[in-house]
Amino acid sequence: MVLTVRGVSDSLRVKLLWLALLPVLLAGQTVSGQQAETPQQTNEKIQQLAALARVQPTDEPIGSGDLLHIEVFDVPELSRDVRVSDTGDISFPLMPDRISVAGLTPFQLQSKLEKLLIENGLVSHPNVSVFVREQNSEPITVVGAVGHPTVYQVVRPTTLLEVLSAAGGVSDRAGDIVIVTRPVLSSASVKTASMTSTASQDQNQNDSQDQKFTIRLRDLLESGDPVYNIPVYGGDTVTVPAAGIVYVLGFGVGQPGGYVLEGHGEQVTVLNAIALAHGVSGFAKLDDTVIMRNNPATGKRDVIPVHLKEIQNHKAPDVALESNDILYVPDSRGKKALARGGEALLGIGTSVVIYRAAYQ
Repeated sequence: MVLTVRGVSDSLRVKLLWLALLPVLLAGQTVSGQQAETPQQTNEKIQQLAALARVQPTDEPIGSGDLLHIEVFDVPELSRDVRVSDTGDISFPLMPDRISVAGLTPFQLQSKLEKLLIENGLVSHPNVSVFVREQNSEPITVVGAVGHPTVYQVVRPTTLLEVLSAAGGVSDRAGDIVIVTRPVLSSASVKTASMTSTASQDQNQNDSQDQKFTIRLRDLLESGDPVYNIPVYGGDTVTVPAAGIVYVLGFGVGQPGGYVLEGHGEQVTVLNAIALAHGVSGFAKLDDTVIMRNNPATGKRDVIPVHLKEIQNHKAPDVALESNDILYVPDSRGKKALARGGEALLGIGTSVVIYRAAYQ
């Protein structure tokens, strides 16, 4: 289906096209709740949203390595392709000095060349046009749990969805966030400061050169709000962290092991993890269930009681799990295992733990 909307703003066009896609998105739902999206469905959505949210071309700054085509109207002897040097300048016929162009937009360079042609007595009424044939100075690095990590060359204003689409979308190992890291001194940081109020902006206190924007994958794909689809610029690094692993252990569950926290934005909870581990046994000590979680401050594991029986009976809220959590469900035979603090017994970091992928 192709839907063309003319004479409306970008924001309104995105909303109209979003409404057109809504039936497709709703098709993945069941009566009992939302069905888990397959990686293929997620990546098809990335491609659709990237296409409808594409930013219209505007001037981007020229940088080292760019190939420029300079056209001087009615003076073919001066029209040519030139490559910007590592020092950000170019040579031009009959000009006494090299011309600094780095940081200028093509429009600004046009004006500068016209002025230089007049000042050097070469053309009395010059009409210059500048076109960027190859823009090699504005790479965006896309890494992490994507289809194929890539370096994306910016040739026009580009959005987060576009670079994710160019990297083949997200892989089935993707977690629930996307992180855009940007040099804080970059002019792009100033450009996007007022555009990312909804996205989480985190200034790295340990490295003043880095500025980070953290966006939930679910917001990016499902909200329909273009504020999450932030502009990305040369020098940015787009990272899709892989989902972590939660360990479900103890004789009180059917199939102990390590399970991938995936689902592209779905929050994995205690009940989800129990279901992945084939439920609890009839001899499980539900009231003795605990979460063992790394504490960065102490370097040890905190033991967090979980009222599993009350959660199952809807008398207590379900508990969200974090990467590397150990959900321990003992039965009468394994009641003393936790007291021994047996990290080796639990098998974390050894081949004892069976690594199992969720949604297999």
